[in-house]
Amino acid sequence: MTSTTVEAPDSLVRTVHIIYALHALGLVLGAFGAASVVGSFLFGWPSIIAVIISYVKRGEARGTWLESHFRWAISTFWIALVWAVLVALVSIPLAIILVGIATWVAGMFLLGLWAIYRIARGWLRLKDHQPMPTAG
Repeated sequence: MTSTTVEAPDSLVRTVHIIYALHALGLVLGAFGAASVVGSFLFGWPSIIAVIISYVKRGEARGTWLESHFRWAISTFWIALVWAVLVALVSIPLAIILVGIATWVAGMFLLGLWAIYRIARGWLRLKDHQPMPTAG
C-alpha cells in the first residue's frame, strides 16, 4: 500500500500538473476542434505526451502521495481507450440498421464526459495535495 504521508518533491508535483494540463488540453481541443473529445483525448499529441511522461516519471513517485496520481492519469487513458474500442465494436455492426450511429454518438459523448470528470477530479485533488483513491 502506498503511503500518503510521504511528501513529494515540488518538481514532481509540477510534473503531475503538467500531465493533467496536457490531458485537459487534449480534451479542450476535441471539444472546440474538428475531432471529438474522446478522439482528441486518445489520439491527440497532448494526451499521448502526458501518458509518456506519466510512465517515465511514475517511478520517482513511488512511496509518495503522487504515486496514485500517476496511476490515475495512466488508467484514465487506457480505460478510455478500451471503452472507445468497445463502443466502436458495438456501433459498427449496428450502423447497418442506422442504430449504430446513435450508439456511437451516445457512447463517445458519455465517454468524453467521463474523461473530463476523471481529469478534473485528479487535478483538483492534486491542487489540494490529496492522493487519489485506490479504486474508482
